[in-house]
Amino acid sequence: MTTFVDRVELHVAAGNGGHGVASVMREKFKPLGGPDGGNGGRGGDVILVVDQDVTTLLEYHHHPHRKATNGAPGAGDNRSGKNGQDLVLPVPDGTVVLDRNGEVLADLVGQGTTFIAGQGGRGGLGNAALASARRKAPGFALLGEPGETRDIVLELKTVADVALVGYPSAGKSSLISVLSAAKPKIADYPFTTLVPNLGVVTAGSTVYTIADVPGLIPGASQGKGLGLEFLRHVERCEVLVHVLDTATLESDRDPVSDLDTIEEELTQYGGLDNRPRVVVLNKIDVPDGKDLADLIRPDLEERGYRVFEVSAVAHMGLKELSYALADIVAKARAAKPVQEATRIVIRPKAVDDAGFTVTAEGENFFRVRGEKPERWIRQTDFNNDEAVGYLADRLNRLGVEDALRKAGAHAGDGIAIGAEDNAVVFDWEPMMAAGAEMLGRRGEDHRMEAPRPAAQRRRDRDAQRDEADEEYDGFRPF
Repeated sequence: MTTFVDRVELHVAAGNGGHGVASVMREKFKPLGGPDGGNGGRGGDVILVVDQDVTTLLEYHHHPHRKATNGAPGAGDNRSGKNGQDLVLPVPDGTVVLDRNGEVLADLVGQGTTFIAGQGGRGGLGNAALASARRKAPGFALLGEPGETRDIVLELKTVADVALVGYPSAGKSSLISVLSAAKPKIADYPFTTLVPNLGVVTAGSTVYTIADVPGLIPGASQGKGLGLEFLRHVERCEVLVHVLDTATLESDRDPVSDLDTIEEELTQYGGLDNRPRVVVLNKIDVPDGKDLADLIRPDLEERGYRVFEVSAVAHMGLKELSYALADIVAKARAAKPVQEATRIVIRPKAVDDAGFTVTAEGENFFRVRGEKPERWIRQTDFNNDEAVGYLADRLNRLGVEDALRKAGAHAGDGIAIGAEDNAVVFDWEPMMAAGAEMLGRRGEDHRMEAPRPAAQRRRDRDAQRDEADEEYDGFRPF
């Protein structure tokens, strides 16, 4: 059964914002109590958080769909809806977040590092929040925004100071087991190690982590063996240690050719040329292994490698190796630039930045794109004429109509607000007037060309009653 997963595709959905409510205060002796509709609650976010106790992405391999809770709708008596609960997903240290196109969205390193993978939707305003001196009793409320949905890829890149690389059965697992307290599976057959193993080593005052990278064989960088799956785990390491088997029983292999092969695979993978290298000649407790180590050591040192002869089984040469690696790691840490505290940069909006754009698309068709217009579209209940009139007022105040005129739009042209896959399209009718003086009954707006049937029937009854009053010459018996 799979117990280690270092790459998953995760489908996250943030919570939807709750709808605002249109309500009127109803109390005894207060027939015109005013609007008291509350706001909807905010939808919950989906948040990735680095947790040192988590070492694998296995949980998300089995359950790749994650959704935060929705915000609750508002209620009368100025009661706001409850906010949705954020969904916190713990991930291992060293997790890289990518989109489906492979673009890096975040690199999560360090305990407690967070990334909002899905933003919860805003709650809609109730009619109490929409009331103004000119619109005293709005007959509508704003809808809650849908939460952000996104498909992301999580890749785990082990955070270690030292990486052990080499052929299968070269002794990497045995070496990490004697240098640290790690207890990896050890056997005398290839591909015993199927997952990277991590261990913590203390050498004097320096504490560093060491990892073995399994399954490197010729062609690993092209997907052969297990190497392609785990080569990413060496990217964060400060030093690479080549573990060479000096007592191999395979007649077509020798330590020098093994070193050249692994170096070729690292070169093909890319990005590792500047890492310091150390060569470990393992299994010198075997007589033939010691003889071969003495034979090839001068050649390796001529190439510029620092060479150590060790035996993981007999615990030979381990102290010198451990302190040498600690010295390299300490120097690498000291050479790193000191990270400055993140500065909060406030960038004011440019004077000529309207917050939206108007683009002509074909003949007699224009598209409006911008954060505010698109958000207002999502918040509008198009079944309510007054809500649509309020949207028209907002767009006009933002300057959308003036921008359409400058772009060459005329009455009757098609206007789309939003992206192509989720846009609202309508025929443009320029506003001649705007504001509360254009409103009729609550929930109605005379600027709408196609009023609702019920609203039209009420207007007809009002007109008939006005005609009857005129015929009666303005007097009506008690």
